[in-house]
Amino acid sequence: MIQPNIPDTDRPRVVIVGGGFAGINIAKSLKNAPVQVVLLDRNNYHLFQPLLYQVATAGLEPDSIAFPLRGIFKRQKNFHFRMGEVKSVNAADNVLVTNIGDIRYNYLVIATGSNTNFFGNKLIEENAIGMKSLIEAVQIRNYVLKQFEESLLLSSEKEIRPKLNFVMVGGGPTGVELAGAFAELRKYILPKDYPELPLHLMNIYLIEAGPRVLAGMTEASSKKTFASLEHIGVKVMTNVAVKDYDGHNLLLSNGETIETQSLLWSAGVKGMPIAGLPEAEVLPNGRVNVDEFNLVKGSKNIYAIGDIAMMVNDDRFPKGYPMVAQVAMQQGKQLGKNITASLRGRAMKPFRYADLGSMATIGRNRAVAEFAGIRLSGYLAWVAWMVVHLLNLLGFRNKLVVFINWFYRYFTYDRGTRIIIKRGAANIVKLRQSVYQTDPLLP
Repeated sequence: MIQPNIPDTDRPRVVIVGGGFAGINIAKSLKNAPVQVVLLDRNNYHLFQPLLYQVATAGLEPDSIAFPLRGIFKRQKNFHFRMGEVKSVNAADNVLVTNIGDIRYNYLVIATGSNTNFFGNKLIEENAIGMKSLIEAVQIRNYVLKQFEESLLLSSEKEIRPKLNFVMVGGGPTGVELAGAFAELRKYILPKDYPELPLHLMNIYLIEAGPRVLAGMTEASSKKTFASLEHIGVKVMTNVAVKDYDGHNLLLSNGETIETQSLLWSAGVKGMPIAGLPEAEVLPNGRVNVDEFNLVKGSKNIYAIGDIAMMVNDDRFPKGYPMVAQVAMQQGKQLGKNITASLRGRAMKPFRYADLGSMATIGRNRAVAEFAGIRLSGYLAWVAWMVVHLLNLLGFRNKLVVFINWFYRYFTYDRGTRIIIKRGAANIVKLRQSVYQTDPLLP
């Protein structure tokens, strides 16, 4: 059997698939355990996804929110990283099949995260743009800047308008933050960089199928967010769903049509399961049923954590835990402790999610935050949002670079380097075809 040059060991081998929040936290939790830890990911870096939207809107450079996986674990002696793609799992023989060879395991941990969910609408999937990877964020930035450049070449308002209409679908934190960032681009950057552009033609839409934005937060925070978005010029539409989109015309459930060449989709996510898992336990949304210890139902030593895991053991979350970073981090830490306890002959503890709160930024000096029974909005919530995100970024350099960048932007009203890196990246057809090939860990 081919092995991807992983040292032989007499210790149990824990293979972790995915270097996101869940994967790195279980690997860290196993630092002092009597095991060999093998982490597998298509990329050699950990991505801080909550700030992806700032890369997409030229607020941060890509390397500010990515940190090398090897750098995270350089002092962990029982850790090994291999860059590769997972093909399937052979549960009967305890073998993970990958493009770099077969890997035997004693414990397998699936932490593959999630991908954009288009809810089965193939036409929208072909023409809309998701934002779940660093490549996608950079391509979106290139595409948006190219839209501005190409608009300068046109004289007809009818031709310009579709290029400057930007539509975000999904009123969760990602959609809200994207809309706020585009509003700041229009207010602070475009008048300086593109003074010839007719900015009155640039419209920013946020479309939410439900009755309010930020449905996971209180109604008070939702109303403040709605008011703040409208104040900065975002056209918020609630109780409106997207029916169809052909790349040029967006059809809404209320009968309206918006001419746009830019539809950014953040209306939902789905899990990314691996072939070979018990089929009966893989749900239509890609999540995998697990028990209270994150063990995949129908298996004996395969675990799933983070977005991929569908755990229903809490009355607060009858539809399973939310697909957010805090759940992934806590499940990773808990499973690491449980595996260690099991190896030492102690009982495992069931997972219980500690909800640390929610927050979203709307733009400069505007945010909402809820934690520990406290509700904040405005400037204080904005500061809290920045502090929390800085603390959770990996690497001192990344923290420092992002802090300096935010500090500079606050006092200069400027943003990051607004350059188009890759010629032809604005070709939306190529972008839409390529972004769905960037799912980590899947062939």
